[in-house]
Amino acid sequence: MPHKQHRTVVRPALTAEQHSLGEVSAMREIRVWFSKTGSARFISHLDLMRCMTRAARRAHLPLWYTQGFNSRVYMTFALPLSLGVSGLRESMDLRLEQDMPVEEITKRMNKVLPPDIRVLDVTEPKMRPGEIEFASYQIFLPSKKPQSLSQGIQELLQRQPLLVDKKSKHGVLQMDLHPELNRTQVSATPEGVCIHAVLPAGCNFNLNPHLLVNCIETYLKITLNAQIVRTDLYNAGMQPFI
Repeated sequence: MPHKQHRTVVRPALTAEQHSLGEVSAMREIRVWFSKTGSARFISHLDLMRCMTRAARRAHLPLWYTQGFNSRVYMTFALPLSLGVSGLRESMDLRLEQDMPVEEITKRMNKVLPPDIRVLDVTEPKMRPGEIEFASYQIFLPSKKPQSLSQGIQELLQRQPLLVDKKSKHGVLQMDLHPELNRTQVSATPEGVCIHAVLPAGCNFNLNPHLLVNCIETYLKITLNAQIVRTDLYNAGMQPFI
């Protein structure tokens, strides 16, 4: 019987400078892909970081710690989720002191994580989080009159300008939402309305999907119980973040 082959993330070749530093030469960076759904969507980003740190330690991964007096686990997230938003393809970067098969990392992490947070895969980082420019969302709006609601939303999205209040560090600013919705599709289902939207995201400009929902509620004078899921992240060329 053939042996099962284990997939291991391959560490890139080290530079001469890295070879001169013993602690660096033993380090490799991995990207852990995970989903955050169900009740976990109400976990804040700070609590998620604590949860992942505890899980990585309990999974006995060969973690690399930052240098200095107050050392900590090296862990970074590509783009934090807004509270209440589920994520199907989230990622965090870790550094390990030695190689470990992908299947083993996945198995160990899922064994100690809450049921609504699942590790899906582990890869070598190919893109920098700073390259993220867009995020895709599925927004479901339950409704007893889906056709009427769908028509109302489609008419609303044609309005120019579509002014909304956006909270920022400098207070509440008014912005025109219309130019940011050119990749938005609206369709009715028997249970409600489904909105597929690709919105600006990243360190330069990030548009919270709750802003779109709030806009619909304000203009149509209704209250919605929106279910928002982030499905993927993209760079400026609309290539999936990897």
